[in-house]
Amino acid sequence: MEQLQDLLLESPGFDDFLLELTVFSASKLAAPEPMLCAISLERDGRPVTAASSSDSAKQMDERQYGFDDGPCLTALRENRTVLVSDLKTSERWSRYSQAVTDDGITSVLAVPVNAGPNAAAALNCYARSTHTFNAATIAAVESYAVPLSRILRLALRVHRLEIHPEGLHGALQSRAIIDAALSLIMAQTRGSREDAATLLHEMARSSKQQLKQIATDILNGSKLPEQVKRDDEAQQ
Repeated sequence: MEQLQDLLLESPGFDDFLLELTVFSASKLAAPEPMLCAISLERDGRPVTAASSSDSAKQMDERQYGFDDGPCLTALRENRTVLVSDLKTSERWSRYSQAVTDDGITSVLAVPVNAGPNAAAALNCYARSTHTFNAATIAAVESYAVPLSRILRLALRVHRLEIHPEGLHGALQSRAIIDAALSLIMAQTRGSREDAATLLHEMARSSKQQLKQIATDILNGSKLPEQVKRDDEAQQ
């Protein structure tokens, strides 16, 4: 909860906060296998993808809106956890499954998140393996939804902003920068996306800067902590 509060305090706006929240969520929940995350928020009866940790997650959400049906919308509207272990064999959402087969996503877990009055939300997790969402992982995501609910309700009170297209555009630009920085960190450290996201968040917290600024600095040539440490040891 303390880390989630830091994200809210350090984010200049609601869209930026949700962007960082989805990246943070994906990095924290990606064990033992990686997953993509998105947060769907329904306001005034209309669902929108408030933020996502990747373009693939955003597209998976938006394709459900085209059908006005899907596991994530069901979790949001019926306030219950929805698991699709294998999209290829799903009969309940066959049209949606056929529409997303080219994205490499094989399973979906959607968990409702209490967003307070006049709003509904869901944390949507996507995996490329049918073995990702076992009982332990489902329990972990449902447990994580509790502090996620608290910080989301607080964010909606603090910002009291509608999600406008221009705000989402800025958030999408920020996510692109963060994604590029994560890819660069993975290439330099030869680590996983989860490790790269953890490192990026640690750098932001230690420097008390926004995640986007740290990502921009890395893309502009700033060294990672391990690189700085090696340089210092070499000089000594």
